[in-house]
Amino acid sequence: MAVIPYNEAEVKLLARLLRAEAEGEGGLGMLMVGNVGVNRVRADCLDFKKITSLQKMIYQSPGGFEAVQKGYFYQRARDKEINLARKTINGGRYDPATFSLWYFRPAGECPAQWYNQPNSGRYKSHCFFQPTKASCASVY
Repeated sequence: MAVIPYNEAEVKLLARLLRAEAEGEGGLGMLMVGNVGVNRVRADCLDFKKITSLQKMIYQSPGGFEAVQKGYFYQRARDKEINLARKTINGGRYDPATFSLWYFRPAGECPAQWYNQPNSGRYKSHCFFQPTKASCASVY
């Protein structure tokens, strides 16, 4: 059962984002990117108060995803990524992205904080950051 509203076009949009942002991280890495995206739609806090759909989340500016500026994002969604997108839309959560609203790929070690939010862990090349319950209870 979905934890956020969506339509089929948005499933494919999220699938394209997963691929463009984290294909090199494998299926689990792509699921974590999906986790962050779904969390941003769920969040009624911080930079995400007006993000009420997957489409708004993906194209958020400023604060959105670099992938939407690259041609690779605009390739057709594949079944593999569509299935991964559905898992996150249906509430799948994957550590360390479980409650994360941000991630990025640093050149070195993960910083302890990013956007004043604590590091929740690293998966391959990406560091994940989650808000505290006090700053964003709607993600938990």
